[in-house]
This record gives sequence, C-alpha cells and structure tokens, in this order.
Amino acid sequence: MPISSEHVGRSYPPSAPYQVTAGKIAEFAAALGEDVAAHPDQAPPTFGVLLAGWQALFDDAELGLSLRRTMHTEQKFSYRRPLRAGDEVVATTTIAGVRVRGQVDMITVESSLDSTQGEHLGTVTASLFHTRPAPEALSDREDADE
Repeated sequence: MPISSEHVGRSYPPSAPYQVTAGKIAEFAAALGEDVAAHPDQAPPTFGVLLAGWQALFDDAELGLSLRRTMHTEQKFSYRRPLRAGDEVVATTTIAGVRVRGQVDMITVESSLDSTQGEHLGTVTASLFHTRPAPEALSDREDADE
C-alpha cells in the first residue's frame, strides 16, 4: 500500500543516541562555510538535520518510498536551546502530513530531538516530494520478471 493520509501520525522508534562533539560541530560548520569560532561548542541550527531520523521512512516497506525518487523541498528548525557538544540526542520521527496528487506524494515529517535524559531540545520539520513510478512502468517491470 503506498503512503496515504492514513499514515499521518505514524511514529517510529527513537534513533540510536548520537553524541554531539565539538569536532562534529566544526566539521559540519566547515562544510557549510560557517565560522563557529565564537561558540565552538554550539552547533549551527541546521546541524539537527543530521539527527532527523528520516531513514525510518525509507526502511518502512509499507510506505513504498524510494530515496532516488524523493526530493527534499523545505525544512525548518525549532529549538528550545541550541545543540551543544556533550549532548547525547535521540530523534523520534513522525509523519505529520501527507498529500497525494497524481503520482506525487507530499510528505511532512517531524523529528523530535531529545536528550537521552528526556530533555526536549527541538524539532526538525521537513517536506519531501516523492514520485511513484507510473502504473505502466510497474506493469512493464512485472512482465520483465515473468
């Protein structure tokens, strides 16, 4: 069954804990061309995308999502406090919205970022566009398998 509005609210188990380190912060910031010299132990706001846990969606066979047919279109970050070196963070990912238009699935995903001690640190929200193969492409593939 492809993804549908029935999947809204589906949550996945928390990710494995991720240890935020000054080295990872510096590496991430350098990749973005950001200078973190003033606050080397504080992650840039977009660092949360590393922890978001979206892989759970692609591992869910029932949804039928394919990474190669998915485009990340929008994201936003909401923090109670910045992520800092020393934080150990888990992400709990939830499907917050689904709209289906033709062969395109528009999926809103929210990942709650929480410390392993239970402190809510923030939320990463993303919009994904996923295109499904055309029905004739599916039947062609089935014919080839016979």
